[in-house]
Amino acid sequence: MAWNEPGNNKDDKDPWGNRGNDGPPDLDDVIKDMKRKLGGLFGGNSSNSGSNDSSDGGSSIVLGLMILVAFIVWLVSGVYIVQPAERGVEMRFGAYTETTMPGPHWHMPYPIEHVEKVDVARVRTVNIGFGQTGGSVSSEALMLTKDENIIELKVEVQFHVENAADYLFNVVNPDLTLRQMTESAVREVVGKTSMDEVFKTGRAAMASKAELALQELLAAYGTGLNVTNFNMPDIQPPPQVQEAFADVVKADADKESQILEARAYAKDIVPRARGKSTRIVQEAEAYQNQVIAKARGESSRFSQVLTEYRKAPAITKERLYLDTMEQVYSRSQKVLVDVSKDSNNVLYLPLDRMTSSAPMPPTRIDMGNLAYPQTNTTSTNSASTDARSRRGR
Repeated sequence: MAWNEPGNNKDDKDPWGNRGNDGPPDLDDVIKDMKRKLGGLFGGNSSNSGSNDSSDGGSSIVLGLMILVAFIVWLVSGVYIVQPAERGVEMRFGAYTETTMPGPHWHMPYPIEHVEKVDVARVRTVNIGFGQTGGSVSSEALMLTKDENIIELKVEVQFHVENAADYLFNVVNPDLTLRQMTESAVREVVGKTSMDEVFKTGRAAMASKAELALQELLAAYGTGLNVTNFNMPDIQPPPQVQEAFADVVKADADKESQILEARAYAKDIVPRARGKSTRIVQEAEAYQNQVIAKARGESSRFSQVLTEYRKAPAITKERLYLDTMEQVYSRSQKVLVDVSKDSNNVLYLPLDRMTSSAPMPPTRIDMGNLAYPQTNTTSTNSASTDARSRRGR
């Protein structure tokens, strides 16, 4: 259809579909219409054309007051309170600005600034190797030792947020990162430990080394987390070899029991042997001292006798003889016979008593009565009598 083709209602039409005065309204008309509606809303009369100027002035004041109130409310919305267990992380247009401590604070309201509150006092826990129902997760729990044996190990890690800003911005998922780092650190430590050390004496050392390695990884990645407790509550062999491993553990326990018994026996017998040896040594030393003292005494006595012998040889000889006889007769059995010249009786000697092991007291035999009554003659008197009879011969 041509541009100048006449229509039935005498309205010119263009090929773009524009019709006379059907274009968009003027901007001034839109503003005036908005002011009129606001004026009517707050008590103005939109039908009174004579008071248009006063209505426009009142509407402007109301609009300004509304904007002012909205601005004040917007400013007040920037007040926030950080609890004692929290830290506030302020961000301006999404970029970190500062970390606020517990207490009331103010920041530029949204969308200029906003605050993320992080609980830094709550202790969080990560479990490695635990299933949903208390069992074990094979993919996490099975680990390879230094001597290429497989063990099933479970780990409990407790931690808290130390740096709120690092916790929010340095890693995407800090909890998942901690879990993966814990598994990596434990596998590294287990891979440097033999199976015997793991089950006997290495559990505490392994936990300490793994905790240290984990903390170093967390600091290197800047996660803002701090490990407070690292525990390995359960270390077991794989289920397929648990029965054989139980036998090995029992044998080791028996071995340790026998070793302890042997040590207890050694602790009992060794002190006794040492005490006995000490007593024998002391007795030997005492005997040595006794012999030496006796020898010294005899040598001293001999020297004294020699001095006296040089002064009076005859008297000294007599004294030595008497002393010797006294010693000899004091240790031997003696029979005293009183022989009378006028007696022809037979002499009777008690040989059975003389040959017995028990010492027999001195016996006097009376040839006249053939009796052998006991006498109370002392060995010293008998020795003196013998000496006199010897001198008489």
